[in-house]
Amino acid sequence: MVSVEPLESGPYTLAYLDTAPDDGRRREIIDGGLFVTPAPARVHQRAVVRLSSTLNIACPAGFEVLVAPFDYRPTSKRSVQPDVLVCSPDEHGSKHARMPLALAVEILSPSTKMLDLLLKRGVYEQAGVQSYWILDPEQETLTVLELVDGLYVERDVVVGEKVFEATLPFPAQIVPAELLRER
Repeated sequence: MVSVEPLESGPYTLAYLDTAPDDGRRREIIDGGLFVTPAPARVHQRAVVRLSSTLNIACPAGFEVLVAPFDYRPTSKRSVQPDVLVCSPDEHGSKHARMPLALAVEILSPSTKMLDLLLKRGVYEQAGVQSYWILDPEQETLTVLELVDGLYVERDVVVGEKVFEATLPFPAQIVPAELLRER
């Protein structure tokens, strides 16, 4: 379950993250609110590993595929950790990504579903993240959103064994069921 930790003295800042305890929980800040989530389940981690591996193999020079926990700080009041992210060639070796991402991916969990579908979608859209993918393990679906004139439009919803032929941020083939199944 996502929890909002009580404010100790006003809104949370990004400086708080640099002093937060390393207790295995993910901490994200959006406009002064602190969102804390527990470690993800096995199916979630399986999907992260497989998707990041697939993207990394297809990744051209200049782009970089990373996984959470890695902070994306698009503003001075926001720090989020997409499950999988692709930094654009304009982003160069800093502690946190700050430039608009080429891709943000969230893998839905019961505890984070609403945060990923609503709040983080808005954060990514406002930050100019080129493509946002939402993988739903329960439905075996991959929803692909792409930024058009500053707003996300649904490019595709891929189910089960269907192959998604990604063009953004670079060509790759993604099959939702393969990301999720046990070997």
